[in-house]
Amino acid sequence: MLLLKLIRESYLFALQAIIVNKVRTILSLLGITIGIFSVIAVLTVFDSMESSIRSSLSELGKNILFIQKWPWMMGGGNYPWWKYLNRPEPSISDMNELQRRSNTAEAVAMMFQTRRTVKHLDNSYENITIIGVTYQYDKIMPLDIKDGRYFTRIESSSGRNVAIIGADIADNLFENADPIGRSVKIFGNKLTVIGVLTRQGEGSFGNSTDEQVFVPLNFARNFINIRHISTTILIKAKPGISTTELKDEITGIMRSVRKLKPGKENDFALNEISILDQGLKSFFDGLAIIGWIIGAFSLLVGGFGIANIMFVSVRERTNIIGIQKAIGAKNFFILLEFLFEAVFLSLIGGVVGLLLIFIGTYAFQGMLDFDLFLSRENVIIGLTISTIIGLVSGFVPAWQASRLNPVEAIRFGF
Repeated sequence: MLLLKLIRESYLFALQAIIVNKVRTILSLLGITIGIFSVIAVLTVFDSMESSIRSSLSELGKNILFIQKWPWMMGGGNYPWWKYLNRPEPSISDMNELQRRSNTAEAVAMMFQTRRTVKHLDNSYENITIIGVTYQYDKIMPLDIKDGRYFTRIESSSGRNVAIIGADIADNLFENADPIGRSVKIFGNKLTVIGVLTRQGEGSFGNSTDEQVFVPLNFARNFINIRHISTTILIKAKPGISTTELKDEITGIMRSVRKLKPGKENDFALNEISILDQGLKSFFDGLAIIGWIIGAFSLLVGGFGIANIMFVSVRERTNIIGIQKAIGAKNFFILLEFLFEAVFLSLIGGVVGLLLIFIGTYAFQGMLDFDLFLSRENVIIGLTISTIIGLVSGFVPAWQASRLNPVEAIRFGF
């Protein structure tokens, strides 16, 4: 009951401070509001971005390996590019051997990409990503076909002139007409459109399929020397096979195919999604630290504002403190009363800052390429910071109030 009484009285005194001295209190709390807004706004944007990127990565699955010439490097540090410069690119023969020898792979595919102009009659779309893929590509990577179908095994192996186009390409080249069965011109040759992809929108990495064209790799290699461009072999593990098991087996097969002697370093890289996850964590942790530093200055100013309010409040209520102590109020009662008041004032500033962020998530929702949301964790962080600032800022004034001599306090008040 005593604690509830303390909380009630402290809450009422905090409200009274705001009502009686509106301008002074609002200006003093502005630092807390701006500080909480700065810190939590930064965390909210970064958390939303990270969630969107991780969602995109999760669509690829956790059990996929990418065999490439260059290893992925995330999180900073020196990148010894000279070690990898003369490595050979993954080849079709590498892929074929992996398909033949692997017992842990569910699907093996190969891909490369280039940029070309895509034409249909008098319409053209420039600088479009053309991706050459082998038959099992759609079993490894998500490829959402809205209309039409994927390549057949015969179309893929024989290099038929067929294509699957993105939604933007379909809209720009064919306007309101159905693209299926019609032709587009790439590499100076006509290809029959057999599929149209579902509109994806801008991806987290700018890798939307809306402006991409997929063609059989064996068709594209007639016009491009794939030995001189970057290629990737994609491997998906069978159900129940861990990435580690897959990686160990693929490493052994690739070393055998490349005829590498024991002790000699691999001349290929096995990249996986977990590398990106680790890099993302380091990247966003670094950005969060910057956000904390920016917000810390406002929080520091806000803390001084709370302390100022509390010193003034102690001075204005000196005679009340003296009367309370004269009729038996203990020091800790006075201490807690003013501490609670400081916390309530700080929480009010923090709540206003969080409310502004909440409104901002709706105001800017349509302007960003990812969903912006204020998470429960960030709300808790904001309220916790506000509480801590209230306790720290209000402790000295509360301590002074609790140590006042009742006789001198009553005399000072009158």
